[in-house]
Amino acid sequence: MNGNRKTIFRLKQRLHETDTVSGRPRFGRPRCTTQRQDRNLVRNHINNRLLSASASSRQTRGRNNQRLSANAVRKRLSTSGLRARRPYIGPILTQRHRHQSTL
Repeated sequence: MNGNRKTIFRLKQRLHETDTVSGRPRFGRPRCTTQRQDRNLVRNHINNRLLSASASSRQTRGRNNQRLSANAVRKRLSTSGLRARRPYIGPILTQRHRHQSTL
């Protein structure tokens, strides 16, 4: 096995003591959305690229019918490699435009 000897030893010891190698429950604030809601958020943003995080937070309710913050939406999207950003409004510059501006 490729790994530190101490890590392998601790995993073996944990397996012997608890019959599992998974970690123990952690402390912290519980998540405000379920995994299903996270998948739906990602799907909505893939289907509608112009959807902002604040608009998405107004449409989505979290667990226990809580209001979801725009920051929570941004975090869920960033874990999937997406961004909720307003699209750029302005002239579309081609390679020729960029080349002419440097001259």
